[in-house]
Amino acid sequence: FKKKGYHKQTWINKMINKAIILAGGMGTRMSPLTKAVNKQLLPIYDKPLIFYPLSILMLAKIKDILIIVNKGQLNQYKKLLPDGKNLGININYKEQNYPKGLPDAFLLGERFINKNNVALILGDNFFYGQSLSATLKNCINIKNGAKVILHKVSKPELFGVAKIKNKNKILSIKEKPKKFFSDLAITGLYFFDKNVVKYSKELKPSKRGELEITDLLNKYRKKNKLSAEFIGRGGAWLDTGSIEDFYNTSAFVSNIEKRQGLKIACLEEIAFNNKWIGKKDILNSIKFYGNCEYSNYLKKVIL
Repeated sequence: FKKKGYHKQTWINKMINKAIILAGGMGTRMSPLTKAVNKQLLPIYDKPLIFYPLSILMLAKIKDILIIVNKGQLNQYKKLLPDGKNLGININYKEQNYPKGLPDAFLLGERFINKNNVALILGDNFFYGQSLSATLKNCINIKNGAKVILHKVSKPELFGVAKIKNKNKILSIKEKPKKFFSDLAITGLYFFDKNVVKYSKELKPSKRGELEITDLLNKYRKKNKLSAEFIGRGGAWLDTGSIEDFYNTSAFVSNIEKRQGLKIACLEEIAFNNKWIGKKDILNSIKFYGNCEYSNYLKKVIL
């Protein structure tokens, strides 16, 4: 019995139970909208954009989350997502003086990570799909190395893309290739082992003065420790970096929710289904949000 318990505890420790949402950045492609308000606080249909990446982490059963925000915008986030207790999770914040590239998230979050495996999701990425929960389950069980989520795209020249072997082993990566290299784009959702902080410290800024996620991934690839999971044909990955993409995503959510009668990224519903919160917590959330469509939906959740 003791032996079995030991193995179970070891397995639990190797599961990813910490994650970072990188919600900084200047949002220049969406200016002037983003001059006063952070992009991740703008609405995707009926919810702030930040709800969507947070919902993905909650679907992955990750409860310990660090949100990295721009300096001076912390209070805006805390009004919306104070500490996560209302969702049965733990939310911490870290301010970023200015964007230094995606791997900077691991340097800022070094104390938070504390030698654990960790996930990273970009605050402006949207994921949707029936098999998404199963894909996330495979990713959080990573023991060592790194894993990325790939999605087939029609314009690979706009993205960082990966060439694969034997279904999930990544052979090479190229950033915005001018000639066709692969049509599998690397999305903004990553899973890393505890070496990610050490490797991030070894990176040197690129010509644009930032630490590059491609360089970090290549460190794992060269050690033959970089693999992939996939969003299936029925799934969707959208980058909300531009005005057009932002409103296309909003229209997508609107259409899905109106047709199905279910809400995408309803944080309280996910927490309730995970048994992290009870009916009383949802009633408190209804009081917090006030008389709105989101509150009306929460009432149905606890009927």
